[in-house]
Amino acid sequence: MLGVIGGSGLYKLDGLSVEKEHEIETPFGRSSDAIIEGLYQGQRVLFLPRHGRHHEFLPHEVNYRANIFALKKLGARRIFSVSAAGSLREEIKPGDLALAAQYYDHTKGWRVYSFFGGGVSGHVSTAYPACPALSKDIEEAAKRLGQPLHTGKTYACVEGPRLGTRAESFFLRDAAKCDLVGMTNVPEVFLAREAQLAYCTVCLVTDYDCWMDDPAQHVSVEKFFEVYGGAVEKAKTVLAELLKKPFTDTPDDIRASLKTSILTPDSAISPEQKEWLDVLRA
Repeated sequence: MLGVIGGSGLYKLDGLSVEKEHEIETPFGRSSDAIIEGLYQGQRVLFLPRHGRHHEFLPHEVNYRANIFALKKLGARRIFSVSAAGSLREEIKPGDLALAAQYYDHTKGWRVYSFFGGGVSGHVSTAYPACPALSKDIEEAAKRLGQPLHTGKTYACVEGPRLGTRAESFFLRDAAKCDLVGMTNVPEVFLAREAQLAYCTVCLVTDYDCWMDDPAQHVSVEKFFEVYGGAVEKAKTVLAELLKKPFTDTPDDIRASLKTSILTPDSAISPEQKEWLDVLRA
């Protein structure tokens, strides 16, 4: 089943035939909101607004662990993440869609980054954090629609909630070689790998951050909303098209990422820890 995580401005999925609302209490707390299960384009999907349906949570306040755990427990095996982003490249224009392949963590340590710890040690590989199979499926869906989609891009995740400085924008663009900047995909992408989920981010480009010389091009909340609605509609059409064809099988290094990643023997893991670990291993 596909899990859809909606970013800023995407608090419900129009056209989703709602069958259930799941209020999930996980070992890591509550998810951002009830998870909606239903049929979309004839396929069963799960939908979760990342910030809550009333946008209650700032990026560093989102309970990313609870969100990913709840989606996995409810049967998600793939995550289609929708996320607003600023562009650090002139050719990636406001209103465009971009698919992230790499992620650069520029957050400051306020977030909880892993399911592991507290007696359970594990280390997953995130050299290639986006699922190549799901990425390919999304690219092909966009091509069938004739929808332009920038691919193979690097997403920098900053702490927020403030918008960045020009010095930060230039650093991410020139030193870190990033193409996009946002506030929410870390640790979400890495938790998805720990949960053995295929994960991809479709970025909705809303602005040029603040590296351009023209202040009129700099990011603002007002400018964000001017562009975001149109980009959301483009992402929805890609999602709808994506669900029309069977998914490509997820590679084993993702679907079985925990097979050789956990160092703590089962004999040293408590029943409570084993319960949540079994959900991740499923």
